[in-house]
Amino acid sequence: MRTKVSTYARLGTANIARVAAYRLGLKSGRHPVQRLAAKVAEPPFYRASERAGAAPPANTSWDTALWWFGWHHEPMSATPPNWFADPFSSGPQPDATLDWWRISDFGSDDIKNVWELSRFDWVVAWSTMAANGDAQALDRLNHWLADWARANRPFKGPNWKCGQEASIRVMHLVTAAWVLGQDHTPEAGLVDLVITHLARIAPTMSYAIGQQNNHGTSEAAALFIGGSFLANLDPRADAWARKGRRWLEERAATLIELDGSFSQYSVTYHRLMLDTYSLAEAWRRHRNLPAFSARLRERLGAAADWLWAMTDAETGDAPNIGANDGARLLQLSGTDYRDFRPSVQLATSLFRDAKAFGSGPWNNSLNWLDLSEGQSCDAPSSRSFVQGGFHVLRKPSTLAVLRYPRFRFRPSQADALHVDLWHHGINLLRDAGTYSYNADGAEWFSGTSAHNTIVFDGRDQMPRLWRFLFGDWLKAEGVEPVDDDGVMARAAAGYTDAIGAQHHRTITLNADGLTCRDTISGAFETACLRWRLAPGEWRFDGDVLRNGAYAISIEVDGEPTSPTLSTTIESRYYQQKTEIPEISVKVGRPATLVTKVTF
Repeated sequence: MRTKVSTYARLGTANIARVAAYRLGLKSGRHPVQRLAAKVAEPPFYRASERAGAAPPANTSWDTALWWFGWHHEPMSATPPNWFADPFSSGPQPDATLDWWRISDFGSDDIKNVWELSRFDWVVAWSTMAANGDAQALDRLNHWLADWARANRPFKGPNWKCGQEASIRVMHLVTAAWVLGQDHTPEAGLVDLVITHLARIAPTMSYAIGQQNNHGTSEAAALFIGGSFLANLDPRADAWARKGRRWLEERAATLIELDGSFSQYSVTYHRLMLDTYSLAEAWRRHRNLPAFSARLRERLGAAADWLWAMTDAETGDAPNIGANDGARLLQLSGTDYRDFRPSVQLATSLFRDAKAFGSGPWNNSLNWLDLSEGQSCDAPSSRSFVQGGFHVLRKPSTLAVLRYPRFRFRPSQADALHVDLWHHGINLLRDAGTYSYNADGAEWFSGTSAHNTIVFDGRDQMPRLWRFLFGDWLKAEGVEPVDDDGVMARAAAGYTDAIGAQHHRTITLNADGLTCRDTISGAFETACLRWRLAPGEWRFDGDVLRNGAYAISIEVDGEPTSPTLSTTIESRYYQQKTEIPEISVKVGRPATLVTKVTF
């Protein structure tokens, strides 16, 4: 009870009140969102492209396949898909005739699997094809949208359940109109569809704000972009746009730290937030709307720096740290889900006037949105993001990240002192990811055992109170910000958990490898050090584990030890699981463990 009370207090009484009022309103049947009514939008939604000048290359990834979460795909059918089918489950589909508030968030299966096709990634992709003169893509775009509107009647069924899902659709619908050169003179069907979505989003904005995450930023952006898109087309448009702008400003100031860290402590959610603000700023410029505040621009510049620092330039990939639900905005290029370069390039251009990378498909978003590249600048160097709890160490072609507990917002994973290591695009030491929010065994992925850190007595570093809530939030101790003398970079941090177990970790990185020193003490009986490894032919050479040019050795109190080599699982994409190697060492006393990874 003490843990619950103290944890709820840290969530904030205003946020708890917002969520409670929303749920009470729905339960009583008196929430304004339950009184909405709208007509089914009718085609056409888009016409042949009116874009001036030559169009950039199209995203053709949706031309022959349907995609879920950037990895699972099924052949493109001649007819629209079942909008309520779950390709990962044979269970019953949600009842699309029910009011959305009568459908469970977490029934027998993961509702996100149903939502995925209704995020309208295909709308953006096919608009780029239509802008390049593909009449078949335009016909298919109108036909599928008409089918979606008829199958998902306003405010009925699972695809109306989440305000953020509706917001992602709005942003993609308006982006498609922009790509086709029709955002100033949209078709009546598109206007009706956007109006219906904004009418759904606006009444539950308070609930989104209470979440203290990207629900609020996404829904604010949809109101701002959608409201200004509807200027002079609906009497509520101006109020929607002003409400969206106000919350975009407030959320940037509240959820983004001065150092650019975001409230969700997640690389992929950080990208979603950053893309959302990038689209809002690009749209503002496109429509010559008043500028956002200097404070917002500076917070978003810092957020762009944060993601740039985390991104591996050779592959575009980044550490799988924090929750990862497969979300991605603005598929204006056909790059892989795990390529963060399009998002970084767009954001650094908008908020830093900088060019993070050279030429490549990651520039397509800039080209489609009629934006110029930023100025060439130096690549990120080693630094600490002290307000979010991230030490980032960089050497040529090498990246190491030490995650430590600095929680102003609720942590979604018990991953304190996890280390990610990258060398020439290979993620040598890696995070487990998320897999699913509602599947058997899915909670393991957010627990301590799924990370490269110490596990005391087989338990999580923080007790789990609910699906998305840990208690007894850890506090960082012995933090040493990154110190880089040009040859070697060093950083450290530690914590003491609620039971009294103590862990302090120091990492050093140079051109030859990484050294990690773990000092453990306090209240525990057993401690297990785990390292999750890149797939490969790892073999022992005495006490040293080798894989080609890579070698790993571990000492306990100065004595070499032979770790246990086994297999575990990871999820680099939502709903995907693969096997990877793992090594571990167990001790039953206070000790100092030193791990050396050499290249």
